[in-house]
Amino acid sequence: MTNIFTYAAIVLGLSATATVAFSNRNMQLSPTAEAHYATDGAFRDGLYLGKLAAESGHVQFPAIGRWSTEQDRAMFIVGYERGYDQILPGETGNHAQSQYQAR
Repeated sequence: MTNIFTYAAIVLGLSATATVAFSNRNMQLSPTAEAHYATDGAFRDGLYLGKLAAESGHVQFPAIGRWSTEQDRAMFIVGYERGYDQILPGETGNHAQSQYQAR
């Protein structure tokens, strides 16, 4: 019984993190936030891999398992989407969002 509650708590935590990460995606960022992104390793990694995926013609599919904390995974996804959109603008949307939530 305890295992069920543990798994439920994990799923709820991941869902809440994904909701927060996707809800603020289109907001204009302040210079302070941009500076934070520039110094965040997970964001920079996502930015680089997103650009590579778009240039190679791959479907948008970020490998969030590369990062162990939820904050790093969220930053990786934001960077990946930004890098992907720099090469192929307008390719992200509901389809890409549903891929993340299914994981």
